[in-house]
Order: sequence, then structure tokens, then C-alpha cells
Amino acid sequence: MQVRYYGAMTREQAWELLCEFTKSDGLRRHALAVEACVAAYAQKFGEDQAKWSLTALLHDFDWEIHPTLPDHPMKGEPILAERGVDPEIRRAILSHADFSGVPRESMLEKTLFACDELAGFLTACSYVKPGRSIHEVDVKSVRKKLKDKAFARSVNRDDITNGAAELKVDLDQHIEFCIEAMKQRAAELGLAGA
Repeated sequence: MQVRYYGAMTREQAWELLCEFTKSDGLRRHALAVEACVAAYAQKFGEDQAKWSLTALLHDFDWEIHPTLPDHPMKGEPILAERGVDPEIRRAILSHADFSGVPRESMLEKTLFACDELAGFLTACSYVKPGRSIHEVDVKSVRKKLKDKAFARSVNRDDITNGAAELKVDLDQHIEFCIEAMKQRAAELGLAGA
């Protein structure tokens, strides 16, 4: 992978920053799952994959130190600024929270929002499959689980629906696209199965 800098940050440095503030393997894997989906969309849309990957990796970097809203991501943004993270990336991270007052305008902002909750939901769907694998997840089973309010209750279903709408993609196509993106990195996400 070509090393590109945003501010003074490479993907490796973004990963180190994430790991500095995020000790939970589950949250780290969530960042990687969102990155898989967002980077796949960057490729599809002909956008800057490196920049989109950094954005996805860092979007929840401060969740463990600011676990209540609206502290996350508002109090995390100055840390990113101090570390030299590109303003476009910081703005996209702020925009993924509806309450931030930062409207989602760019494709990067809309894509991050569209992929965040869905990636978490697809991970949860994988965990309840017999083999605990993303390879067992399909659109039909995801749609069924979306209707079950008791399943993965912390996942905001409206964000999933609204994210696809803001991206102007059919929800089923969005789900399928993200499943495929996550399959490509299943082992890294802990979703390759037994």
C-alpha cells in the first residue's frame, strides 16, 4: 500500500493512535469493520482510499475516554487536531454524530455515517451464526434481524436506514455491499468463523 500523509499521519500512525486510546479489541475491530466498508466505497466512488480509511479508523478513537454523548466525538476532535489530523477527516468524524451540528455534506461524511452502525450490526449478525462468520450473513437475515428490536438493541436502526438514504443507495444493496467488504477482511475482523 502506498504511504500517503494527511497532515503528518499515515495509516500505521492512525492505527497506533486508535490503539493508544482504544484498549478494547471489540472497538478496535469495529474501527476495522467500518474501515473495510468505507474503503470499499472509496474504491467504488473513485475517491481517496487512504484518506477514507484513516477517517473510518479514527471515527470512534475517543469512545473509551469519552463514553457519553455529546463528549464523543466533540472532545476527541481537539486531540486529533493536536496530532495533525487533516481538517477534512476531523470534520467527517464530527459529522457522524447527528447532535454535533456538523451537517454531512461530502461523500466521505455521508459514507462514514452510512457504514458506522451497519458495520456494527453486521458484526452482531455474524456472531449469532453457527460458525460466527460474516460468510454466513446475507441480506435477508440482516433485514429480519433489523426488525427484531431486542437484537443488538444498542444499534440505531434509523441511522442504518437514513445512512443508506443519504448515500442514495438502496438499503439492501448497501447491506450486501458492506457484507462483501467485510468478507474481504474477515480474518482481521475476527469474523472468519471457526
